[in-house]
Amino acid sequence: MTARRRGARRRALGVGAVLAGAALRGVLAGPWTAQLQRTNFRGRTVTLAAGPALAAAAATGAAAGAPSRPAAAAALVAGLSSGAVGLYDDVVGARPEQKTAKGFAGHLAALRQGRVTSGIVKIAGLGAAGLAAAALLAADANARSADGSSARGRRTGRAGAVVDVLLGAGVIAGTANLVNLLDLRPGRALKAGVLLGTPLLPGPTGGLAAGPVGAATALLPADLDERVMLGDSGANALGALLGVALAARTGPVGRAAALAAIAALTAASEKVSFSQVIQNTRGLRELDALGRRHS
Repeated sequence: MTARRRGARRRALGVGAVLAGAALRGVLAGPWTAQLQRTNFRGRTVTLAAGPALAAAAATGAAAGAPSRPAAAAALVAGLSSGAVGLYDDVVGARPEQKTAKGFAGHLAALRQGRVTSGIVKIAGLGAAGLAAAALLAADANARSADGSSARGRRTGRAGAVVDVLLGAGVIAGTANLVNLLDLRPGRALKAGVLLGTPLLPGPTGGLAAGPVGAATALLPADLDERVMLGDSGANALGALLGVALAARTGPVGRAAALAAIAALTAASEKVSFSQVIQNTRGLRELDALGRRHS
């Protein structure tokens, strides 16, 4: 079984890495490249092509290394859906009439005024993707519990099952948003994805994390060199897939703890600049700048 797990992880890493490069070339060759050009924090013109490329490659890699078909479906749903709504926000959110709504509070205020912003579409999409993926993971756990192959193996009541799914959905959607909050400098979100995903590699669900880790590693040099950027599409997909991997290996207590930490960090981001904290903390500053193009 251990050899099989190692094989699944290697397969997922390879699929994620190889497909990331191929998908990036495919996106760059498409007729939509002009719509994906953005100006980064240093004033350089950069393409958002890495976002959809990462979403497709990481989701496929995670599915290739998943321990079961429902878990593979959860990865595909979370990764591709999050990438799609993130891409919608990247493209539509760049329009002048969309730029007035800033942050979660701004999008909610716009909704109260009767305006549906691209940010609201993304928030709803991330929530729906997280809920669907968590439900698939729960169905998989119940099936393994029924045939005696689950390590957790105890059925919970209907209320407990609903709570578990909601916690899983919160972890998946919350991690998607958290990684997106880090995508403010070249390579930062991808580095965070690799650092978060590596501890999730061991165990029977490690293949779910291996796909996004492989894709993130493959795209990191181009991101650091400021040739591409993830945008909401790539950052949301990367975070959502890591959320699936985390939810798949934890029960209600673990999910609740993870969700509490994610919520605390998200709330802190409304008050404190993550970029400023990183810049003022020596170890984080050096790690953040590692490999990045100099001014």
